[in-house]
Amino acid sequence: MADEVEAAGGVVWRRGEDGSLEVALVHRPRYDDWSLPKGKLDPGEGFEEAALREVEEETGLRCELGRELGEARYRDHRDRPKVVRYWAMQPGGGEFEPNEEVDELRWVAPEDAKRMLSYAFDRELVDRVVID
Repeated sequence: MADEVEAAGGVVWRRGEDGSLEVALVHRPRYDDWSLPKGKLDPGEGFEEAALREVEEETGLRCELGRELGEARYRDHRDRPKVVRYWAMQPGGGEFEPNEEVDELRWVAPEDAKRMLSYAFDRELVDRVVID
């Protein structure tokens, strides 16, 4: 679809100090929502490349791409059709710094993530990474 907005992102996960699974959530002050890190593809960019770039831009974390978890389809705030493809990702380094788009990053347990996330499709993706 020519006018479809294409985006990519990730469910970034790690093992906490006690060995339990933690998932990274980002807060977007513009929308006052908690979501998974994601963003639009640049011209000529593939989904996988965009996922890694966007996750690093929003979280400060350089990640390894894991398996693809699925996609979300919805209409954006301008009522355009949008597809966002997601991958499981593990951080390999880097550090979060707040910016205009994302002002906070939190590492939380999957059950807490599902309570905090603003969108149902994000909550479904958290369930998929738990078995990664």
